[in-house]
Amino acid sequence: MIHTVYIDDTTVAGKRFMDENKRRRKGIEFANPAVTGIIPDGYMTGEEFEKRVKAELTELYKKHGLI
Repeated sequence: MIHTVYIDDTTVAGKRFMDENKRRRKGIEFANPAVTGIIPDGYMTGEEFEKRVKAELTELYKKHGLI
């Protein structure tokens, strides 16, 4: 059986788990989007983020009469 687990590696327990288990080759697999190239739903590229922020700021400035 395969289980999906979310680990917060900013906590002490999460860091300990990652340190203890990252070297194991059998039975544990870490899906890292940076390594696999598979981007989870809802994520965007830096370029997409930049375009969205610029569009939102332009709209906000026009709404308040700044440009």
